[in-house]
Amino acid sequence: MHEMSLAVGILQIVEEAARAQRFQRVRSIVLEIGELSAVEPEAMRFCFDAVSRGTLADGAELDVITVAGQGLCFNCNKTVPLAALYDPCPACGGHPVQPTEGTEMRVKELEVE
Repeated sequence: MHEMSLAVGILQIVEEAARAQRFQRVRSIVLEIGELSAVEPEAMRFCFDAVSRGTLADGAELDVITVAGQGLCFNCNKTVPLAALYDPCPACGGHPVQPTEGTEMRVKELEVE
């Protein structure tokens, strides 16, 4: 489960922001997770809850915004919705389709005290 190491990374981002901006507590974290990122939102919530115990993010709500997959087809040169990596182009059936959105995971917002 790679979500555990990702959750540790998120906590590090939050702790760095706390040092830089001098806040004491995090109430909520908004994450953008792409549909093509291979990150399960529920597993991420579980892991973040585990790694944040006893930290400034203990009890923080983890809100997940799902980013739809999208890609550029090199065959027909269209930007198309992409349900899974390595899927054929839904417009022409061609390959390859280069993902342009939906592979990311990022901390978008923090609500702090």
